[in-house]
Amino acid sequence: MKKTLLITFCFILSALGLSAQSDAAYIKDNYTKFEYQVPMRDGKKLFTSIYVPKDQTKKYPIMMDRTPYSVAPYGTEKYKGGLGPSTQFVHDGYIFVYQDVRGRWMSEGIYEEMTPELEVHKTNQDVDEGTDTYDTIDWLLKNLPNNNGKVGVWGISYPGFYTTTALLSRHPALVAASPQAPIADLYRDDAFHNGAFMLVANFGFYPGFTNRQDDKPTQRRAKGFNPGTNDGYKFFLDMGSMRNSNVKYYKDTIRLWNEMMDHPNYDQHWKDRNVLTHLHDIKTAVLVTGGWYDAEDLYGAINTYKVLAKNNPATPVYFAMGPWVHGGWARGNGDHLGDVSFGGATGPFYREKVEFAFFSHYLKGTPLDIAKVNTFETGVNQWKTYKQWPPVEAQEKNLYLLPGGKLSFTAPTAAKNNFKEFVSDPMNPVPFIAGSDFDMTREYMTADQRFAEKRPDVLTYQTEVLEKDITLAGNIWANLKVSTTGTDADWIVKVLDVYPDTATANKFTGKDVQMAGYEQMVRSEAMRGKFRNSFSKPEPFVPGKVTPVNFELQDVLHTFKKGHRIMVQIQSTWFPLIDRNTQQFQDIMKAKDTDFKKATHKVYSSKLHPSYLKVRVL
Repeated sequence: MKKTLLITFCFILSALGLSAQSDAAYIKDNYTKFEYQVPMRDGKKLFTSIYVPKDQTKKYPIMMDRTPYSVAPYGTEKYKGGLGPSTQFVHDGYIFVYQDVRGRWMSEGIYEEMTPELEVHKTNQDVDEGTDTYDTIDWLLKNLPNNNGKVGVWGISYPGFYTTTALLSRHPALVAASPQAPIADLYRDDAFHNGAFMLVANFGFYPGFTNRQDDKPTQRRAKGFNPGTNDGYKFFLDMGSMRNSNVKYYKDTIRLWNEMMDHPNYDQHWKDRNVLTHLHDIKTAVLVTGGWYDAEDLYGAINTYKVLAKNNPATPVYFAMGPWVHGGWARGNGDHLGDVSFGGATGPFYREKVEFAFFSHYLKGTPLDIAKVNTFETGVNQWKTYKQWPPVEAQEKNLYLLPGGKLSFTAPTAAKNNFKEFVSDPMNPVPFIAGSDFDMTREYMTADQRFAEKRPDVLTYQTEVLEKDITLAGNIWANLKVSTTGTDADWIVKVLDVYPDTATANKFTGKDVQMAGYEQMVRSEAMRGKFRNSFSKPEPFVPGKVTPVNFELQDVLHTFKKGHRIMVQIQSTWFPLIDRNTQQFQDIMKAKDTDFKKATHKVYSSKLHPSYLKVRVL
């Protein structure tokens, strides 16, 4: 989880390093570092690293980042190479505060995965991340000279979750917060997508994330897992069923991994970790930031914004979404992903014109001239602003799967019970990338899908060549009518932008890649079929019975240009991005290697049983 992924953490660290070389000397010359053990109301102390401007003739606002990933380097003589969300903050003058959250690294207490938040705090022992934030802010205001009484909080990924929970402190001095790629509902973000387990992302993350499982502060880093190969597809096939992750490798030594293995359904364990239910009565100005190609916490960013905006109509809530991977806005250019170009740098615009402007206004009183919604429209590569998201101008339409592999906004008229079928074999699953990599290659979010179209276990539907631009703005819902010979099945839906034969390479196009006919992924999502009616109470399929399977593919802002085509691909394996379904109704986390079975799946496209995508069209 981004909590997220060990690769996520490494990405953010490397991104920060880009500015480190240029800012490191300035920081040492202009800031003094202090370290404190800040007391919480229950007596536990949280390790806090603070960088204060040496010029004490002014008063400064406080910028705080609470993290489970360590505030390193430790020691008052050792400085970070960069401070704040971006280099602009370093040179503008802020007090920067970094804190190891409860139970992590040098802070006391017992760590909980995505700490459940409490609506009511009756005693000083009723603590959560909201109370820890409140107590920290209170201490900072009383103990840091020359602060101006205003606090801002930001964080990316797991620290994005801690930024969201900072809002729940409801401290009056917290005037601005920016949850960026925040985990919101762990079951829907990093752990599971509609009940399908995000295998490759989580498997490599937890060994490195689990640096301690007790109440003893430490600077010790956990040893990461070494698979001994870069071929993740073969490694996870050889591993076998999910239970073998412990039988062969982890030996039940990683508590957080076992929590996921023990809770495949959306039970109380996950409900307690859904922070969205607490986002009411918020007075702090909020800037929610995410990336359209965030492979980890796309759900978190989009839904944190939507819930905040709905539940707190009098509070300034801003939303920014660009063509970025997880955390990609932090330091990079954001000019491409894989073979796909976005027409120029997008990261600098966000950092200066949106993020810095937001914090500067609420913490220092500078003018603010940004729209409530700032979103990048892929396909035509333009920034667009709106008053709300999704835009009120977007109209719902149905994009139907038709006989013969066609795709159209016109509903099927044939009474005949048309369908396309394929055999899904868990022992020969469809790979999620062309090639091999042990990690979750983020480029899969825009990658060419021609390799998948060639397989017999992938169904393809596409429109005629578009005679005009079509812009989708908002969430996409798959509404499938399916049947299977098994009692469970996964359903993966991918929405693609098919380039014309005249398309040419850009400067980021890979060697030997032909952009003519390129099938760019625009949005994709998985659904574990037994959860089609409830994530809490799974239900088996009745073999051979036509059954509706509806699920959300999440939001996009993408224009399919004139001359392109819209394509939809449907498959039942996506390996090893998600784990394999045994295609039997059972607890897959406890399944044996012998439980995997082939099954024949059908997708219907008739007047009686229409399958379609519900989209929002500008």
